[in-house]
Amino acid sequence: MLRYLPFVLVLAVWIYAFIDVLNTPEKEIRHLPKVVWVIIVLLFGEVLLGPIAWFVTGKVRHAPGTSGGAGRSRGRAQWVAPDDNPEFLKSLKDEPRDEDPDEKKRDKGSDS
Repeated sequence: MLRYLPFVLVLAVWIYAFIDVLNTPEKEIRHLPKVVWVIIVLLFGEVLLGPIAWFVTGKVRHAPGTSGGAGRSRGRAQWVAPDDNPEFLKSLKDEPRDEDPDEKKRDKGSDS
C-alpha cells in the first residue's frame, strides 16, 4: 500500500494545480495566457514540471494576512479583534443598556 503513495501524491498535486489554474482570474496570471498554463499543467503534470512551474511563476501570490497585497502600504488599517480594540470597548461603555421588559414585569409583580 505504501508503494502507491508517491503516485497518489503526484496525482493530488497535479489535480490541485489544474483546478488552481482554472479558478485563477486572468488578471492574476503571469507570463503566459491561461490556456497555455492549462496545457502546460496537463502535459507536464505526471513529472510535476507543469504544476511546479505554475506554483513558482504562473500566479501572483500574496503574503498571508494581506488582502490582495494592500496591507498598510495603501493606508488600510489592520484588523483588530473587538476585545483588543479600545474604540470598540469605549463605545460599549457609552451606549445606554436596554433593559429587558420581562424583567421589569417580574420586578413589579414581586413587589406587590
